[in-house]
Amino acid sequence: MISRSSSCFLSAGLCYSLGLGWLQKDRMLLGSLGLLLALSTLCSSLDNGLVRTPPMGWMTWERYRCNIDCKKDPENCISEHLIKSMADKMANSGWRDFGYEYVSIDDCWSEKKRDANGRLQPDVERFPSGIKALADYVHSKGLKLGIYGDMGNYTCGGYPGTTLDTIKIDAETFAAWEVDMLKFDGCYSNSTEKAIGYPKMSAALNATGRPILYSCSWPAYEGGLPPKVNYTLLGTICNMWRNYGDIQDSWDSVLNIIQWFARNQDVLQPAAGPGRWNDPDMVIAGDFGLSYEQSKAQMTIWAILAAPLFMSSDLRTISEDAKEILQNRILLYINQDALGKQGRRVITSGPLGVWKRELVNGQYAVAVLNKGTDGTPKPYVTSLGLLNITQCTEGYKLYDVFAQEFWGEFKSDTAINMQINPTGVVLLFIRPASIAHHP
Repeated sequence: MISRSSSCFLSAGLCYSLGLGWLQKDRMLLGSLGLLLALSTLCSSLDNGLVRTPPMGWMTWERYRCNIDCKKDPENCISEHLIKSMADKMANSGWRDFGYEYVSIDDCWSEKKRDANGRLQPDVERFPSGIKALADYVHSKGLKLGIYGDMGNYTCGGYPGTTLDTIKIDAETFAAWEVDMLKFDGCYSNSTEKAIGYPKMSAALNATGRPILYSCSWPAYEGGLPPKVNYTLLGTICNMWRNYGDIQDSWDSVLNIIQWFARNQDVLQPAAGPGRWNDPDMVIAGDFGLSYEQSKAQMTIWAILAAPLFMSSDLRTISEDAKEILQNRILLYINQDALGKQGRRVITSGPLGVWKRELVNGQYAVAVLNKGTDGTPKPYVTSLGLLNITQCTEGYKLYDVFAQEFWGEFKSDTAINMQINPTGVVLLFIRPASIAHHP
């Protein structure tokens, strides 16, 4: 990657690969937009050294949306009280020790107007201490604070957005507040503004000198696939990126996201790796819309996809069943694998889909998802040979991640029999027989 002090020349080919071909077609537009001097920063690569494994944490949006009524609902409105409460739970209830370290504010945190100096400012009633003090509190718990912005005139909730002219001052404001993550949405802007603004914010964050995880929603706003955004270069601009619409608290929503990732995996998988991750959106286990089986299924596919794990549930009241899923050590070991290779769906058979992820040291994770809803478990028989896991001639050890059972040692032609519950999953952790212990 290019260092913070370096930039690359914006050639015609690179302009097109970033989705900026229009700049070459109409050079007069450069002057009218006043961007000629800024173009030298558009190719600065993200160089913050962060999230070499998928980031983990908690985020407000799916559970709390834009609830700003702190008079009627003081425990659940978007406020410093809510953020501190979740930080306390993450530090005191084991979440931090499992790797969940970001506490992220989504939309609706700011005043409706910038201050006299043109800077964003938090809502004075809901964040009376200010964001810097809140960051200090979160840091005191051994955690990191995330915040939300939008590449556009307004945020999706109607609060002040970040225009091309305010990118620099907003990046400097977030750094001065000692924020650790920026989720940068894309409401109220066009494709041209996004194509300039997302790389420009990346360069502006780098220029502050503070490592800030950069989560951008650029691909989610550019019409899906085939993409207008070049996924090969996206990882030099953002640490993670939303690909699809907002997750909702329902199995239909989760399944739609899973199927979209499967259909488009040939483009998505090569783009991911250490420091750069496809983001299928928040984990909703512990909310209201998923059953126990469906909660396991979402976490499993997110682990196979090497996805960021951002919970959006009430950690103060979360059930023990949901907590058990979210804190499953082997599942988190799979998600956090240092190889950083996103998994793929490799087989479909009726309502069943087989997903496989290659891990370090010759290890694998294999999941069988049953999207059927007929009320009966589905049998499935396979083998390591059929799964193309044959490199270790001594065989492999198989562990059922959720049942926490050792299934024994298997050769390439040994039958693997399983039953998959409706809208459920079986997740297997597979490692060479020569490795003595599971994590």
